[in-house]
Amino acid sequence: MNNKLNPMIAAQKFVEEHFQGCEGALLAGSVARGEATATSDLDLVIFDRHLESSYRESLIKFDWNIEVFAHNLQSYKTYFESDCKRARPSLPRMVVEGAVLKDNGVISGIKSEAKSLLNKGPESWSEETIELKRYFITDVLDDLIGCQDRAGGIFITNELANLLSEFVLRTNNQWIGNSKWVIRSLRQFDHELAERFVFALDQYYKSENIEPLIQLTDDILKPYGGRLFEGFSLGKK
Repeated sequence: MNNKLNPMIAAQKFVEEHFQGCEGALLAGSVARGEATATSDLDLVIFDRHLESSYRESLIKFDWNIEVFAHNLQSYKTYFESDCKRARPSLPRMVVEGAVLKDNGVISGIKSEAKSLLNKGPESWSEETIELKRYFITDVLDDLIGCQDRAGGIFITNELANLLSEFVLRTNNQWIGNSKWVIRSLRQFDHELAERFVFALDQYYKSENIEPLIQLTDDILKPYGGRLFEGFSLGKK
């Protein structure tokens, strides 16, 4: 990264060259958060009233990998809505944390919209959804307990971690994420719990010790009735 153009300068030059007529532009992602690594790219959110529709594009300029998320002044609203519906507010997060590269008077309002959505939180799960998720978690945990195959156990554990993180976040009206955003979301909600996740997974991957994962699962499910198998029904008339 030391040999590259400064990220803000590179981002501004890119916007000037490719989106000169846009109303607003933001630099988001790890660079904007001050968490850039050697493989970080530049995430640019563009607002241009002349675009017919939104699009995403990946390019390399100024020795930077650049991800462009381009919107007109209406299309971003659709993405805000769909992101929040799936409880993964990728674009609202990018807008809220984004550093302003250009603003012809639109950025403040869009940032306010995004912040309001993030503060509101996702739609609460219904009792039926919680029951369904409890059943799936129980099923995967049983698979792990009975697993005699190291390779299979790795993938079962991955699935259990995803289901558990989703469950604990959604039942507490928190936003979820994927990939590196899973642990970030957990830490934002409850740092101690996040470290329990890391410890439990680490114990399995290092020594195939499943006890911390079993205990973590039971502790998460306990307030909602614990594991669920007997009596569960789906689609029965």
